[in-house]
Amino acid sequence: MLNELTKDDMLCTYYKEWVAVYKEGAVREVTLNKYRLALAWLERLAPTQTLGALDRIAYQSLLNGYARDHERQTCMDFHHLIKGAVLDAVDEGLVPRDPTRKAIVKGKVPRPKKPRYLNQYELHKLLESLELGREASWEWFILLVAKTGLRFSEALAVTPSDFDFSRQTLSVSKTWDYKNDGGFVPTKNRSSVRKVQIDWQLIVQFSALVKDSPQDEPIFVRKGAKVYNSTANHALARACRRAGVPAISIHGLRHTHASLLLFAGVSIASVAKRLGHASMNTTEKTYLHIIQELENKDVDLVMRSLTSLV
Repeated sequence: MLNELTKDDMLCTYYKEWVAVYKEGAVREVTLNKYRLALAWLERLAPTQTLGALDRIAYQSLLNGYARDHERQTCMDFHHLIKGAVLDAVDEGLVPRDPTRKAIVKGKVPRPKKPRYLNQYELHKLLESLELGREASWEWFILLVAKTGLRFSEALAVTPSDFDFSRQTLSVSKTWDYKNDGGFVPTKNRSSVRKVQIDWQLIVQFSALVKDSPQDEPIFVRKGAKVYNSTANHALARACRRAGVPAISIHGLRHTHASLLLFAGVSIASVAKRLGHASMNTTEKTYLHIIQELENKDVDLVMRSLTSLV
């Protein structure tokens, strides 16, 4: 039990108990798996580290060990996953002083990143090249994500009953648990429950596609079948090659959707709501480079307007 541990117990033992007490049942399974992975690395890098001997040097050595195999952002995530437990141990008097203070997060040089999103011309070419048959397929899935900006798990969970064709909306109220055994699970957060406005063309296409489908079963998941993110990404990569555009991921389609809305002048607040972000801060952080480009355009526009007054 957590309250029975002493300074002589191992850091990884404390962390395991801490996760069980504070995180199990309080966070989504995907987040819980991150804590479990952090525990595995703790057991690998510091199997004999006691709580009482955990000082700044020992903690920095732990981060440095993790940094040898990971990029800086991943190391920052690891630091944040461990830090909460360590600070609780400090509060309980098991660790003498805060060893995370002034910790330096290092990491490997990031690998060259693939393109995160397509421009409007490239997206148009991709959608034109899609081979949309009479039955649901990954090509239809690509079309849906490109036009709505849904997350992968949200799009997998879409059923025919989620469409309101008369009001031109798509309800997002659940996700598909593709990382485990399948089935509907809650959305990422309360803000993710939303109604996404869809265009008339998508309405015509999907009303025909789902006409004879079971109303409360997912359109893109066959009963009893296991779905993998990599399968969808490979299908998208093939479609991109066929269209002659840079290959991106399914999540990149979500970025493409948001980027085109921002460049079209849609407000950050509206984009955040459409994407199901918990706050506009998330949207601003994710699309900072685009927002900065738009601000530069605004500055040019302001200068031209002022010059024309003379």
